[in-house]
Amino acid sequence: MHEATIEFQDVSYVVDHHRTLLSSLSLAVHKGEIVMFLGRSGSGKTTLLKLINGLLQPSRGEVRVQGKPTSEWNLIQLRRHIGYAIQEVGLFPHYTVRQNVTLVPNLQGWEKERVEARLRESMRLVGLSLEEFGSRYPHQLSGGQQQRVGLARALAADPPILLMDEPFGASDPLTRGELQEEFRLLQKSLGKTVVFVTHDVSEALLLGDRIALIDGGRLQGVFTPHEFLNSDIPVAKSYAESFRAMQKIFES
Repeated sequence: MHEATIEFQDVSYVVDHHRTLLSSLSLAVHKGEIVMFLGRSGSGKTTLLKLINGLLQPSRGEVRVQGKPTSEWNLIQLRRHIGYAIQEVGLFPHYTVRQNVTLVPNLQGWEKERVEARLRESMRLVGLSLEEFGSRYPHQLSGGQQQRVGLARALAADPPILLMDEPFGASDPLTRGELQEEFRLLQKSLGKTVVFVTHDVSEALLLGDRIALIDGGRLQGVFTPHEFLNSDIPVAKSYAESFRAMQKIFES
């Protein structure tokens, strides 16, 4: 049995006393795997990420990170265990690449030599030269380069958990494909525990060890990519049919 790094135990989240964003969700994310949360906008995917990092607390049930309920974590310590990569990248515009990537290690009080070594390693992992890009500002980077710097920043403090909220969604299709493939290969060497939010079924199939399908705030099922493409669950079947239709278009 694989060790569970993140667990949702019968979790519901309700706002305004009556609007349910998540309902009775139970799921374990195992150490070292990528679980893709797949669903349309408004399905509750981003709410799940906020429950993991303690920005929200469940209305019912429990979210556990490394065996401890998020309600019992010191939130600063919890978030030091988590790296974030998001669609908007969120780089500080008046910070250089070097300053952006080393922000969290410096806030954590790392020694200068350790910060520098981790900066070089993080930049190497995402395929950017520190000598070429370290002194640049975000506006001097292409969209794809900004996404890579955002990922380097997420990796800089070497967190065991990565939360990724459509991190490549703002890229053009060619760059997005390159970033997906690079991340897939990167994960093979890093072995992080990754929760990755997407509405793109092809991205879910490419990157995910398992796919958690969310619809209307409910977990419809958890599948390997093969199981997903062959599922009889109506929502999954609809996604799979759309994916096959797109494949035929590209192949024709």
